[in-house]
Amino acid sequence: SAMQSALFLALQHGGRMERGGRRRSEAEEAEKGRMKRTIIKDWKTRLSYFLQNSSNSNKRKSKKAGKHRNYFRPSPEEAQLWSEAFDELLANKYGLAAFRAFLKSEFCEENIEFWLACEDFKKTKSPQKLTSKAKKIYNDFIEKEAPKEINIDFQTKNMIAQNIQEATHTCFSAAQKRVYSLMENNSYPRFLESEFYQELCKKAPITRAAQGT
Repeated sequence: SAMQSALFLALQHGGRMERGGRRRSEAEEAEKGRMKRTIIKDWKTRLSYFLQNSSNSNKRKSKKAGKHRNYFRPSPEEAQLWSEAFDELLANKYGLAAFRAFLKSEFCEENIEFWLACEDFKKTKSPQKLTSKAKKIYNDFIEKEAPKEINIDFQTKNMIAQNIQEATHTCFSAAQKRVYSLMENNSYPRFLESEFYQELCKKAPITRAAQGT
């Protein structure tokens, strides 16, 4: 291993540990670099999953066009816009998928899934569908021991349980607001500091030729 060879080198040179020390810090740096690459690779795997699954309406078209062609990596300028407002991030398909991948890595993706379910719910036209969707959201996210239980207070949960008997578009408004501000205040700032987001904001290095000096 790198450690053993570093020690061997140091002993060989009459205990001149600085060489071994330098080797060790190089090995640590390499390890850090490898971990960073692994994190980013995991992210990209999740990201492509969320991108592919976020366009149900385009399923038919995307098969012909090749799934990946629907979404392009944003320009650094575009990615930087996401740090100006949480809504900017959520409004961008790639940004939303990246944020979902981030929440998955933090084990709190139920928040964004609930938020998306509410957005879909508010667009529902038919009263029958509204009722069945309301029950599904309740079963998935609200009730005690729900598979993706979100962290909201007991009173809000109770209110929802009563409201979904005769579902209206505002059934989940209070809960959605609460989850939105939870994400905006906690996960969103952490996302902006993440390796992955920082990488998206990096401009490509300018080569000497491109500078034209």
